[in-house]
Order: sequence, then structure tokens, then C-alpha cells
Amino acid sequence: MHILWTLLIGLLAGIVAKFLTPGRDPGGCIITMLLGVAGAFVATYLGQMIGWYKAGQGAGFIGAVVGAILLLVAYHILRKIVA
Repeated sequence: MHILWTLLIGLLAGIVAKFLTPGRDPGGCIITMLLGVAGAFVATYLGQMIGWYKAGQGAGFIGAVVGAILLLVAYHILRKIVA
């Protein structure tokens, strides 16, 4: 159930992060969903490593949005370096 909740939060977080981050983003709806899900997992595990969340606890919506924005910013930086 924990993974389903993270997927749902990640989906919504990806949509919000795409609207909040300026610039061209890497794709359409499916990429946005994957980005949000990855951001939710990044926020969850980074928060657990830092000590903000306990072992079974996941990141909330705001944490997932922040994780997705971090991934988008990293994408933009890597795109500038490679191009």
C-alpha cells in the first residue's frame, strides 16, 4: 500500500513540479508521471537518510514536489553540459 500511495503522490507532484519549473521539460504526460514518481521516491529516501522520516514513513506531497523539482533542475543542468 505504501508504494501505491507514493505512486499517486508522485503523479500529482510531477504535474505540479512541471508547472513550477521554468524552461522546456523532458516530455509529455508519461514522462511527467515518471518524474513525479521518481521525485517522490527521492524525497522519501533522502528524507529517511537525513532523519526527517522514519523507516516506514514516506514523503508528503510537498516533499515529492521538491524532489521532482530537484530532478528537473538536474535535468536542465545536465542538458546544458552535454549540449
